[in-house]
Amino acid sequence: MSSTLFYLLGEDPSTTREIEVASSLDHVELQHLVAAHFAIVEPSGITFISESRELTCAADVIAASGPIAIAIDGKPVREVPGPSGFPYLGNYLEIYPDHLGNHQRLFEKYGPLFQTTNFGSRIYHTNDAQLANIFFSESDFFSKLIIPGHPLHPIKLPTAGVFLGDTDTEEWRLAHKFLPPALGPKAVRHYAPTMQATVEDSFSVFDELDEREEAWNVYQYMLKLGSQAVGKLVLGMDFQHFTAVDAPPHEMVVRIAVNLELNKKVASMGSWYAKLPFGDPQRLRDSAKRTEELLLESIAKASKGEKDLELQDAALEAENLVDYCLRATDNKGNKLPPRQFAEALVVATGAGFTTTSSLLSWLIYGLVQYEGMQERLLQELIDHGWDENTQVTADLTNKLTFLDKYIKETQRRHNPSYQPARTSKVDMILPGGYKLPKDSIVIPALHHIHNNAELWDNPARFDPDRWDTDKVKNRPAGSYVPFAAGPRMCIGFNFALQEVKVFLPKLIYRYKFTKAQDGPIDYDPYFQLIRPNNLYVRAERRVKWPAKSE
Repeated sequence: MSSTLFYLLGEDPSTTREIEVASSLDHVELQHLVAAHFAIVEPSGITFISESRELTCAADVIAASGPIAIAIDGKPVREVPGPSGFPYLGNYLEIYPDHLGNHQRLFEKYGPLFQTTNFGSRIYHTNDAQLANIFFSESDFFSKLIIPGHPLHPIKLPTAGVFLGDTDTEEWRLAHKFLPPALGPKAVRHYAPTMQATVEDSFSVFDELDEREEAWNVYQYMLKLGSQAVGKLVLGMDFQHFTAVDAPPHEMVVRIAVNLELNKKVASMGSWYAKLPFGDPQRLRDSAKRTEELLLESIAKASKGEKDLELQDAALEAENLVDYCLRATDNKGNKLPPRQFAEALVVATGAGFTTTSSLLSWLIYGLVQYEGMQERLLQELIDHGWDENTQVTADLTNKLTFLDKYIKETQRRHNPSYQPARTSKVDMILPGGYKLPKDSIVIPALHHIHNNAELWDNPARFDPDRWDTDKVKNRPAGSYVPFAAGPRMCIGFNFALQEVKVFLPKLIYRYKFTKAQDGPIDYDPYFQLIRPNNLYVRAERRVKWPAKSE
């Protein structure tokens, strides 16, 4: 055992640390030992340097005279770059209103990791797959800790656990035990008939709009369609969204949408702003309170099965998520506490329909924007024997391989989610030599990861067939994360995918979609997700269909 002095390249040699190094260590073991002392996240990126010479074995490091410099991926350690910004305002005016375009500009200027400040709240952004993968992992370095400045902090719920709670809590562990079975693949399969009935209920409205020869706003109707399904399957409620062409969205849907818009506005103004007792912060608190009242009313009215069941059995028998939460017990007979599942259902309802409605909107955008997509999707349905009476099941949709590729490519090119943030637990050194302080809020910027030319060939090209290529099949971890990743990835991804795989084929088989306006499609920078604001289409009833392929 010998003592060796190490310091981080890029810092003054006077900052050396003395580390006891056993002579039996090999190079990899030495990298891990030094990484532990300096909180270097990826030990394999460590290079040892003495007198401008790289040392490639542990014995040379031990034998070297003088302190050893530590390089990370061949680079010195450094602060995360970013624009300087204005006093007090920070970078707010340089990011909004076009935060997608401006974040892309900053990635091009500063590289794969940069920092910005909005009214005193500092955020770190990455479009790098390796960094995204590190951020999403629940590890000694990162967790979902929703602290002031986090984009979800204004709507944080202390007992929502699996959705809007901190990871390292008993509430999260309990929710993470109870809720996943109800949203897993097996449970979602038995929701397919309700999903199909929901989209078929919408046909009378879309048929009437066709008879009137009227175009319609895609997001507004997909919001009603997505929330209609979530209302039934989460809350056991019929929102009555398709009783008429102009049927208004249910109050709960409106309230949740308002919450997400106000949260984005409040969070973008810095953590101080959320504390104001007036304006948007107060409106957000009032709207969230009313949402909770509506949800508790719906829970009280929800039907409940006759007997309690073990988690997996309850997931397969429950009519909706409320029914599941009321009946599901673990192997010790415990249930999810009512207060906790009530808050979880608020978020499940909101996340369920806003994400799905945004994704459905972009899927319809692809039908009218990208040549040949609608025709290929329809042909695949015909080739699998689809007709107006087809009963949609998971087994059937799993055979629709082009549909699967089309959805994946839409989520790559037009992913609705943008900012699934995580929080650093310690001071650390990231790959590339970046220094990141404790309690830093980091955002894997999904849109920019999915459109990063270093990860995707010609990323601006919409090409579902890229999913058949070896490069995409062997893509690096973190390069495609539409539902985030790790233990805190979107718990409802099975539900969302099943829903769009039921809705979209039913709509395509019945209607031919055409774009009803010229000009660019705008997104709302002050909404929690990326949704098309001004996409209008005509949906014409089909009167003929292509022949089955030979």
